[in-house]
Amino acid sequence: MYRNTVEFLVSGDYALFSEPMMRVSGEKTSLHVPTYEALKGILSSVYWKPTFIWYIDEVRIMNPIQTETKGVKTLNNNGTNDLSYYTYLTHVAYQVRAHFEWNPNRENLKSDRNENKHHNIAKRMIERGGRRDIFLGTRECQGYVEPCTFGEGKGFYDDMPGEISYGVQYHGITYPDEAVLADDKDWMTVRLWKPVMKNGVIKFIRPEECTLKRHIRKMDIKPFGTSSHNFESVDQLEKEVTLIELDAGNDSNI
Repeated sequence: MYRNTVEFLVSGDYALFSEPMMRVSGEKTSLHVPTYEALKGILSSVYWKPTFIWYIDEVRIMNPIQTETKGVKTLNNNGTNDLSYYTYLTHVAYQVRAHFEWNPNRENLKSDRNENKHHNIAKRMIERGGRRDIFLGTRECQGYVEPCTFGEGKGFYDDMPGEISYGVQYHGITYPDEAVLADDKDWMTVRLWKPVMKNGVIKFIRPEECTLKRHIRKMDIKPFGTSSHNFESVDQLEKEVTLIELDAGNDSNI
């Protein structure tokens, strides 16, 4: 474990972790397990700053993998509707362990690198369910976040013999501002990998360790900073969080 590790449980009635390559027909089918990118997106909704990068270390599948197919009316370009079928995961719950590292492409934000404060704010945001809405793969699948201790509690696949290999699956997208490898700089890159679940746990490889990848298109790094009017230091954010907590405390006393 890293010293800035966070652990949380994310759950919901439905989830849809669909392969981008399988959406061409307009009908979506969920993968059996969440993708690295989906879990990173959930954690980014809990708390994120361009100063650092979240890395998902592992996920534990708590509930049995079950699917449910629903008919969905999708809008065509000509204004008419088609009936499509979406296959969702149902009654999902995942324990997630992750940590953050400083973004090497954001040297102009070095003054914001306060590990202790970022870590404490992230843990408090997990306790409060996140700073933004949580979605499990897609917007219609609402999720809920709460603190947990990774490995505690009974998981459905804890005593499953052997391993389950899911073949080649989508891992995530590397954008230029988080690219570590030189050949990924200035590119939007799609990553693939081969996940394996053992006793209900999937250990993720790091984005730069994905050997199956493809450069999609050229991209520039989005500038962040006080001069761009889109960045606040961790000290300013700490003051905002304190005011939010004070307001919440006052409301609870009414």
